[in-house]
Order: sequence, then C-alpha cells, then structure tokens
Amino acid sequence: SSASHPERFFSRRNAMAAPVYESHHFNSKKWEVVKPRPDDIIIATAYKSGTTWMQQIISELVFQGKPKPASIGDMSPWLDLRVPPAEVIGPAIEAQEHRRFLKTHLPFDAFEPYLNPTVKCIYVGRDGRDAFMSLANHYEKGAHMWYVALNSSPGLVGPPLPPFEEVGTDLPAWFDQWLNQGWEPLVGETDGWPFWSLFKNMKTWWEFGQAHPNQILFVHYNKLLEDLSGEMQRIAQFLDIPVDQQLLPDLVKACTFDEMKKTADAVAPLNGTLWKDGGNDFIFKGTNGRWKGVLTDANLAAYDEKVRLEFSPACATWLETGQLPA
Repeated sequence: SSASHPERFFSRRNAMAAPVYESHHFNSKKWEVVKPRPDDIIIATAYKSGTTWMQQIISELVFQGKPKPASIGDMSPWLDLRVPPAEVIGPAIEAQEHRRFLKTHLPFDAFEPYLNPTVKCIYVGRDGRDAFMSLANHYEKGAHMWYVALNSSPGLVGPPLPPFEEVGTDLPAWFDQWLNQGWEPLVGETDGWPFWSLFKNMKTWWEFGQAHPNQILFVHYNKLLEDLSGEMQRIAQFLDIPVDQQLLPDLVKACTFDEMKKTADAVAPLNGTLWKDGGNDFIFKGTNGRWKGVLTDANLAAYDEKVRLEFSPACATWLETGQLPA
C-alpha cells in the first residue's frame, strides 16, 4: 500500500541540506532507491566494530531456525557502498519478504534524510584502537578485486584508495595519519585517512541517540564478547521480536566466532570474494587489545586527546568500555 511504501519518506529540503557522502567506498545517494517499510532495521557502525556480527545476530533473531533465503551479505547489503549500483540493489531489497535489516557506514548527518520515523537503528561500537587494528587487517587482506571494485567502478569521487603497501607497513605512522587527517572528498572530516572518520560517525549517531533513545540501541563489541546471550535478548526486546526460549541456545551458538568461521563466505560481505582468503580473512580474530605493543606511547596519548576533544564523557566511556550512563 502507498501508506507503508511512500515513494519518498525524506523531505527534499533535508536531502539538499544533508552532506552527500561520496568516496572510493561511498555513494550515500543509493539510499534514495529504498522504499521504506515501517519495521525496517538499520545496522550502523563506523567500521570493524562488529557490523557483520550484528547482521548474523539479527538474521538469527528474525528467522529463528527457519531456512534463510540468502547469505547475510545478500540479505543485508551495505547500501551506501558504491558497488553494486542502485539499479541492481534497489529491486533486490524491494523483493525481500522477510523483515529487512540493512547496513550503513554513513555518519548520521548523511543518513538522516533517509531516516524513516518508525525504523529501529542499532549502532555497534568498539574502542577506536581495536577498530583501527581490525581495519589494518582488513586493508592488508584486500584482494586485487577489492581495489578494482573500489577504484575502477564507474562514478569514483575523489582519489582512489592507495594500496596497503604504501600506507600500512608502518602502523604507528599510519595510525598518526588516520587520527589526524581526513579523506579529501569527505568534507570537514579530520580523521580516518584513507577511509573515513570513526570519530564523526560515533559522535553523530550518539547525538541522535541522546535525542531519540527509543529509536536507537547502542550495542558494544565488548558486551557481545562478554554476554552474547544477554545482549541478543536485549536486541530482540528492542526490535520487538519474541524469542522462543527453547531455541535461544542454538541462536546464540550460531552467532559465536567459531560457528561464523565455519560459514565465513556466507556471512562476509559480497560472500568473501574481495579478500585474499575469502570470508575467512574477513571473519578474522575477534579479539581486542592487539594494539598493545604495536602503537607507541605517543600514538596512544594522541588518541586519548582526540577522544577528549571529540566526545562527551559519557560517549567516550561507552566507546571504550560499553558502559552506558545509568
């Protein structure tokens, strides 16, 4: 019906005011092809913070033992990734008959024009130092096809993504650049080079969450590691999904790293095709603290200072520990 599928659910004024987010990875305008449904779920993260883990969790909660129609990557596409193009992704999403759970890495201001008032958002966060180490692994494992997709697909805005070998071999030096320099086409960003800003992403979604607590749930990587079952029940409650308690242990087991590794290609974006060792490289270690002994004291002091400048104390505490204000 037209009531549940309005042609456009964002005002043109907002769309014009919002920053268009475009780079070797992004084309935020692809969201224009999504006809919203009242019960859509949006999974938002900066990067390497548990996005794919959350997609797996939500797929288990949505299907609860019933056969899934497709892989996670196909069911829950990263909409603002500039490949595949909108004319491919739009019809695929429109054809989905299950409750949809779509993924974004946009900062909130770039996503806001496409925000449906009844949608539920889940923001997954992780200590920035851990996210950086995971990003370094992701970057290093990118296969030739990954660079081709990002740098040679039509519509590239800004410079191509430089090869890892030019950037990542000296991690402390790259961390310094990642912390202090934005990627040129993403106007106003002051960190994230050569990807995008983790700090802006976290800050903008956090601010939205403070104003709209019923519309967004903040879930931390550390809490998923500590109490997966408890967090999955918290997520289900937020999404108004009743969970069959007899099935719960199996649903939780399917979301453990050991189980996700077994089906890594089905879980990873684009079915793992863009990484050297497929999905296995994408679903990597899932461990924290790998920056210890790698990043220098100067790196860590600069990170602490950036956190202090960018985030409210409550946001900074949550990003580091997963503790929400009482």
